[in-house]
Amino acid sequence: MPATPRATRRAARAGPPRDAASLRAALVAARAPGSPAEVTERARAGLLAWLDASTAQPFETLVRALATGAVATQIGRAMLAQTPEPPGLACAAGCAFCCILPGADGATITGAEARALHAALAPQSGPGGTDWHPEACPALDPDTRMCRAYDARPMICRSYVSRDAAACAAIAEGRPMPGPATHPAQITYLTAHALARAALAGVAPTPTYALKTVAARAGASLAEALKTARHAPKSLDAERRRLVRGMGPAR
Repeated sequence: MPATPRATRRAARAGPPRDAASLRAALVAARAPGSPAEVTERARAGLLAWLDASTAQPFETLVRALATGAVATQIGRAMLAQTPEPPGLACAAGCAFCCILPGADGATITGAEARALHAALAPQSGPGGTDWHPEACPALDPDTRMCRAYDARPMICRSYVSRDAAACAAIAEGRPMPGPATHPAQITYLTAHALARAALAGVAPTPTYALKTVAARAGASLAEALKTARHAPKSLDAERRRLVRGMGPAR
């Protein structure tokens, strides 16, 4: 049975969550400043639905699923799956302009995504995307311009869409153009991770990682790749705010 507002406030004041009930109260009370209210509540609803269906799991298992971003990723992917694909997309195999990632970071991903990406790339060898373009994702095959870890690609790779490949090429060269956009599932999943972080304060860290660094360090151990790619705590909020400024459908 859902907690009453009074019980939720009482549990939120009681300190870090210690069981499924107090974890639920912490998620209800969690805030994600910077994300629009409708996005925050959609993300929160996804977290609470997952928790209500998972209360038979040990508390430590619940915490790990939230802290690694496995739940946030599940929420984002479900939203993508339930949303019809926008008509007229120009996205096609081998286009790969969206795989040109300027800057050292590339993109923000969760721990669950970082582990999956590393596992997919670790057994592979040979040149990476930088053999095609100096700022391309290391997970890209430079000859086919196809992702070498497609099934393990993070949410940002799944949610970026465009109706104009020429606009994508221009953006890859640093020239802003209309056309490409990020699916609302992206900001929803990052907001879900931010809410999980707030709820787990004092219980477990909920880091994010740099996609490009994880892919580039696939030949190293997982522990070393994660250590190198781990973000500063403020990076998640900065990425959410960046996405909010650019929110809008593909045009």
